[in-house]
Amino acid sequence: MQGPRERPLAFPRDPTVRSFLDPLFKLLGGLGAFFIFATLAVEVVNIAGRQLGFSMAGMDAYAGYFLAAGSFLAMGYALRTGDHIRVTLILQRLHGRARWWMEVLCLVIATLLSGYFAWFAARLVWGSYSFNDVSQNVDATPLWIPQLSMALGLFGLALAFAEQLVYVLRFRRLPPQPNEAANIE
Repeated sequence: MQGPRERPLAFPRDPTVRSFLDPLFKLLGGLGAFFIFATLAVEVVNIAGRQLGFSMAGMDAYAGYFLAAGSFLAMGYALRTGDHIRVTLILQRLHGRARWWMEVLCLVIATLLSGYFAWFAARLVWGSYSFNDVSQNVDATPLWIPQLSMALGLFGLALAFAEQLVYVLRFRRLPPQPNEAANIE
């Protein structure tokens, strides 16, 4: 446990869990970046097509699918690397044991909520697949395909929260904040 005047501790590399999960989160982050770039490419092609007098049906729908895929797939990676936005108005005012307990409470709630959303997103994918649900747009894409990225991304986010919770409970230390981690020597 760290006191209010102690230097913050880094998130140590636990060889059993962290090394096992590193490739998964890097893959999810890479896929997220790919789909964000694909959104840009689809929109540029769509804009250029309009300027040149032709239009491809369904391009807006695919831009939306790619944007959703990029956003959801990158969530776990963003949380794990400290790029996810955390509102710490109350946490930053607490110190010592009270802060540790509040962090545990927040991580438990975040893990449960993201797991709940991941579960129901997976059920949505299965339902769309089972009923052969397709997009109402011109493209008529089977909806389970774009919904799958949402379920995978939410599973990654739940896994990232669970990993942080296990760290806090196992090492009895707070995870570093992004600005604190930059100052650690």
